[in-house]
Amino acid sequence: MGFKRYAGVPAIALLSVLACSSTNGAVAPPTSAPPSGVGAPGIGDTDFPLDGNGGYDVAHYDLAIGYTPATKHLDGVATIDAKAAERLSRFNLDLAGLKVRAVSIDGAAATFSRRGDELTVVPARPLAQGAGFKVKVAYSGRPQPLKDSSNLGTFGFIPTADGAFVACEPNGAKTWFPANDHPADKATFDFRITVPKGLTALANGEMAGKPTTSGGRTTFRWRESHPMATYLATATLGDFELREGTTPGGIPNVAAVDPAYHSSLDSLYKTSGRITDYWSKIFGPYPFSSTGGVIDNFAAGYALENQTKPLYGGFHPDESIIAHELAHQWFGDSVSIRRWRDLWLNEGFATYAEWLWWEHTGRSTTEATFRRNHARPANDRIWKYPPGEARPRDLFNESVYTRGGMTLHALRKEIGDETFFKLLKTWTEQHKYGNATTPEFIALAQRLSGKDLQALFDAWLFQPHRPA
Repeated sequence: MGFKRYAGVPAIALLSVLACSSTNGAVAPPTSAPPSGVGAPGIGDTDFPLDGNGGYDVAHYDLAIGYTPATKHLDGVATIDAKAAERLSRFNLDLAGLKVRAVSIDGAAATFSRRGDELTVVPARPLAQGAGFKVKVAYSGRPQPLKDSSNLGTFGFIPTADGAFVACEPNGAKTWFPANDHPADKATFDFRITVPKGLTALANGEMAGKPTTSGGRTTFRWRESHPMATYLATATLGDFELREGTTPGGIPNVAAVDPAYHSSLDSLYKTSGRITDYWSKIFGPYPFSSTGGVIDNFAAGYALENQTKPLYGGFHPDESIIAHELAHQWFGDSVSIRRWRDLWLNEGFATYAEWLWWEHTGRSTTEATFRRNHARPANDRIWKYPPGEARPRDLFNESVYTRGGMTLHALRKEIGDETFFKLLKTWTEQHKYGNATTPEFIALAQRLSGKDLQALFDAWLFQPHRPA
């Protein structure tokens, strides 16, 4: 995810993205276990205790959304394919606001109740452990975006003058569809988004057939067939100009811009294609079926790495921010975190990718960028915030980005280029479409290098002062 950069990087105006209780990477269990047969109201991330839910795993979301910008009204039907991880007499979904009209499980009506952002569903008969089931939720209302009081701003489903800007990190998917809203439970997606004729609806993945128009409204169908965290799902819609084709390397490429950013359409398309192809050489094969980007006329002040379609909120992105967002397709989107405290695995890696891009284009070396940042005073705020444990009320602190990136450069210098770049490709291949943790990355780095790297990672990720 992206915010304005701080000092210590080349003097350019850019916006940057918005993305362990045990060494095996397991999510910690809830502090108090729910009664038998009751899915927990949280997935087990102790820093975000009510995000996600326990008792089941989602395999697929089918989202049918109708939205009218003039009234800011949304009608939705979400059909969720899931599997019970235990015997379930009831379970929760995350949903903020919006009125639920009906819930069914495998076609049979289910009872439900609401409390805060928790939608509790009670099936007519308990679900057996291991059973697959299909829950269907019909809902409607005016989506209300979320506002973070620290350093995030507004996120979720955000109404705009001509449509909606949909950027959901960290837990804003619940503002527009019922979900297991935590990156530890990834799923595939189908979208059917209906909007007034003349508008365009953009979602993840690729078009599943041509748009159809009836009664003055047009339906767009998109499909993301690769597992995706809920915060990366988007239904950004409005007035857009599109350019479609392929990257020089042959990957389908879609760029879309609000007419206010018409002058960026060509550069967004070409730069996204060029960078996607380059990262495919550095990080391993591109993990998805299409690439591109979207510029909307909404002054979000950040960008978000929505899977296959990074979203830029109200600015002309330069090569650095595009390089950052597209690096996230590997680090954050394909390889996702299992708990939010490991956010440096997303943001530190994408920040270091910016530095690699500067080096590739002759703008600055990674060593020079590292040294500029390391020269910051000992009392600089990034040294007081260990990036290896991102704080729930300050997730997107600059340290997670910059000091996270510096950690990778310190590692590169310690183990050498050959092992370092092998490490990046091995990491993205081993955890492709899955989830991973910091201890797993450290273990892989030590195995490939044959070195004890605990002191290096401890100094850079976990100590509240500047490493020597």
